[in-house]
Amino acid sequence: MKTDILAFGAHPDDVELSCSGTLLRHIDQGKIVGLVDLTRGELGSRGSADLRDQEAAHAAKLMGAAFRENLRMADGFFSYNRENLLKVIRMIRKYQPEIVLANSLKDRHPDHGRAAKLVAEACFYAGLIRIETKDENGNAQEHWRPKAVYHYIQDMNLEPDFVVDISEYIDKKMELIQAFKSQFYQTKDDGTYADQPETPISGAGFLNFLKSKGATMGRPANFDYAEGFQVARTPGVKDLFVLG
Repeated sequence: MKTDILAFGAHPDDVELSCSGTLLRHIDQGKIVGLVDLTRGELGSRGSADLRDQEAAHAAKLMGAAFRENLRMADGFFSYNRENLLKVIRMIRKYQPEIVLANSLKDRHPDHGRAAKLVAEACFYAGLIRIETKDENGNAQEHWRPKAVYHYIQDMNLEPDFVVDISEYIDKKMELIQAFKSQFYQTKDDGTYADQPETPISGAGFLNFLKSKGATMGRPANFDYAEGFQVARTPGVKDLFVLG
């Protein structure tokens, strides 16, 4: 499937937390969006890997993503190595995205920065003819290099290189985040996860923080809410009027 945007996350919910408003905007524009999680988030203090699989599938359906895959790398322990590079390369060649979204270049969770490097460099290597890969049916894959890689900002308050207006999508974004019922505060909690340990992201305060962060990101661009991105390579434009 040819994809317009392929969004990678180290864990299920990374994409929803950090760039789902941007994806919702582009889906509304008719773009094909796909999601790939590197791990199942099995080290999370709440829920389980099986439960997070179900939540991730539900969130993808709510978003309108064309597909969601999980590469089943080891949460917390995946390495930058040949095996994992090839896993990501196969996804890039399989879906041939124009744009790739990846984890933050630097963040509180060590997995995020490591995933950012892994995905960004796999995007480069996916374009090399001499790196040979095969799909799930054993067929040789064509080489493919995305036009751009953008890193969404996560927990740390990093300075964005650009922001995307998500004002129309902030409520839907919060709904997508709360699709991960085991991880985040539920406004109508049925008590299912009442016995789960408290974490820095399980309280109502964290959801308020996310909305406030979106407002902070949007203010310099005169947006009510925005998501921020950083780039490793300076983007270029041919028309000044495309810049807001």
